[in-house]
Amino acid sequence: MAILSRNNAKRSEQAPSASSSFHDRDSIEKRNKNLKESCDYDGSKVMTITSEEVAKHNTAKDCWVIVHDRVYDVTKFVPRHPGGNMIHVNAGGECTALFESYHPLKAKIVLEKFYRGDLVVVDDDDDVNIDDENDDVNKRNEKRRMKAPKYREIGERDEFHLECKRAAEKYFKENGINAREHREMWVKSFAILIGVCLFHYLSFFSRAVTFPIACVFAVLHGVCKAEIGVSIQHDANHGAYSNNRRVLHAMQLTLDVVGASSFMWKQQHVVGHHAFTNVEDIDPDIRCDEKNDVRRVNYMQPHAFFHKVQHIYLAFMYGLLSFKSCFFDDFSARAKNQIGWVKVPKFSSREFLEFYGTKTLWAFYYLYLPTKFSTFKDSSLKLALLWTLTEFTTGWLLAFMFQVAHVTPDVEFFKVDEKTGIITSNKTWAEAQLASSADFAHGSTFWTHFSGGLNYQVIHHLFPGVCHVHYPQLAPLVMDIAKKRNLKYVVYPTFSDALFAHFRHLKQVGAGAFKIPSLATVG
Repeated sequence: MAILSRNNAKRSEQAPSASSSFHDRDSIEKRNKNLKESCDYDGSKVMTITSEEVAKHNTAKDCWVIVHDRVYDVTKFVPRHPGGNMIHVNAGGECTALFESYHPLKAKIVLEKFYRGDLVVVDDDDDVNIDDENDDVNKRNEKRRMKAPKYREIGERDEFHLECKRAAEKYFKENGINAREHREMWVKSFAILIGVCLFHYLSFFSRAVTFPIACVFAVLHGVCKAEIGVSIQHDANHGAYSNNRRVLHAMQLTLDVVGASSFMWKQQHVVGHHAFTNVEDIDPDIRCDEKNDVRRVNYMQPHAFFHKVQHIYLAFMYGLLSFKSCFFDDFSARAKNQIGWVKVPKFSSREFLEFYGTKTLWAFYYLYLPTKFSTFKDSSLKLALLWTLTEFTTGWLLAFMFQVAHVTPDVEFFKVDEKTGIITSNKTWAEAQLASSADFAHGSTFWTHFSGGLNYQVIHHLFPGVCHVHYPQLAPLVMDIAKKRNLKYVVYPTFSDALFAHFRHLKQVGAGAFKIPSLATVG
């Protein structure tokens, strides 16, 4: 197998910690049997490491990551990481996009302290084509992990992203703002969590509530559950809620307490979706598992006759999102150890207890207790209706607010060249986030809070580690930079405009027609 060494004299000068790792050559070789030595262009010795070797170091107690084809052993930094356990969400794998999107410019200086060696890069001429129809799904996904898709430019080589980062950092510094926290989140979170408890009690257990009123409370219960999804856990599991690691973790687990898994959510959403937004067969949020999948969201996916009416039946099926996640998706991911191409790591002891313990707790208070102590325990039909109203309200709100951000006629979908591994958009990573995301209802305080900042989806994808309360201030900065560079920034005037655009897109793609531009505002 041909091997390319991507090292140069400058790289050796920029990473003084690299040379120090060779003071004890014997001990290093004993710990890393698969590592090889390679001569740099100036003759200096550097360590080269295979992706297979990196993949072995995939736990919080043994955590290696790949950033810009350089390998870092960040194990010792895990307990001190300001973003908590986010640091090992993709341990043992490619983390360039995650690192660049979550961290300020100065973070690269800290990262270099943990430099281990350079990644062994597989030559494009090697026989690693992942488009072999004879390969089963698991084999193709494993090949994808070993040869992760790449954007044209990312990080320090992405001028658009650099300019956006500098503008954001200047704003936070000049105003003395902590980007990862905001006091409004405490008030908001308290109200939401109280609402979940209160409306759960009123819909099932209050003797003073009639059934019609209980149905209203069940809907409100569903609204509060959705708010945990888009506001509290969404920020927390992006590391954008608090600088206190314990508080951050507690807020992450709010998702688990209402039935879903924060562990699985981070693998799908953070590792898969945010790194490769709208990349066909890579982004788990748009993946099509079968030839006859019920949903077709772009023209690269297989077309079936029933897709012609998908804009009708999906309006109903979106209501099943919460139920499907709690009862099927989480356990399926655990059983398969993967979500699409994303590898699901093994549970630590704590993660095992959190996953199964919170699932048990949720089933106990949400499903079992109402059957024994509910005011309507004697009527299975009434109980079923209350659960249905809650779950469908949660599912609809979550689906609608997330889908309008990436599945509309005005956003772009990308594909990967299977031979080279390059994403064919010819865009940088940050430009791709801009092209694949759509905002709505700019300037609306209600929608900023109710959607957890999802109405500023572009800003969220460029700065996922920033608390969503800050998004309205960052949007004008990014829009100005995008305008100077002649880049499209899609904004729908209202949520209803975005929602109609989503279903119009489903109808167009379902019909197999060519993409028809809509009338969204483009900045």
